[in-house]
Amino acid sequence: MFFNFFKKDTSFEPEHKREQIQDYDDISQIANFFKNETGVTFDKQESILKNKVTTFCKHKEIFSFHELLDSLNRNSTLKQELIDTLTTNETFFYREFKQVQELVELVKKCSHKVEILCAPSATGEEPYSIAIALLEAGVASESFNILGIDINQEAIQRAKNGVYKERNIRNLSSEQLRKYFKQEGGLYRLNDSVKSRVTFRVINIFDHSFKNIGNFDFIFCRNMLIYFDKETKIKAKEILQNLRKNKNQEIFFGHADLF
Repeated sequence: MFFNFFKKDTSFEPEHKREQIQDYDDISQIANFFKNETGVTFDKQESILKNKVTTFCKHKEIFSFHELLDSLNRNSTLKQELIDTLTTNETFFYREFKQVQELVELVKKCSHKVEILCAPSATGEEPYSIAIALLEAGVASESFNILGIDINQEAIQRAKNGVYKERNIRNLSSEQLRKYFKQEGGLYRLNDSVKSRVTFRVINIFDHSFKNIGNFDFIFCRNMLIYFDKETKIKAKEILQNLRKNKNQEIFFGHADLF
């Protein structure tokens, strides 16, 4: 009785001194938020999403998915960091190269300066692959521009830096490496002659401002639609189709981007 009477009252302790209650149970609201913001769905990978977001929250000292959701709606920097965390993908040069070769042949037939969109561009391997392939085919560097876009800010910065590991350049020949890269230890730095042909932007194709990005002769959109549900795939395809200069020119989609 006396013990209970003199027991310390913790109700007035500062918040930071109390043990925080963690609630990382229901990921559905975060999944819906992320889909609405980016179009990306984790319907078949909910456990992976939950694990990644839980780790993200603990690193940021956010103690529940509800608290995270509230913070995301108020903090654009935090939202971008979550996007970067959940959309990190690694690719390599000359991946699915047959389509790039088809593009090269089409560009060689053009008598005007060609504008090419690469969405998503990830860490730059695909748009740079297109640039190298065009240069290798004798296409003058001043006769084409490539715009690479992605929602992942960290990936775009890596693309701008143009520094790659050996596994990223494994499909390139030793002659191509000599012509277009400078080896720095175990890394390969892309020459400015290639980097100058590609510009990068962090942008979401579902943003209202995206319609002002310009029009393009050719559009590469490989391995993006695989992250969307059917409805979002159709919407994304319509958005990209409206950016074509030639409405008869098909968009280069990836083999896994099925409708």
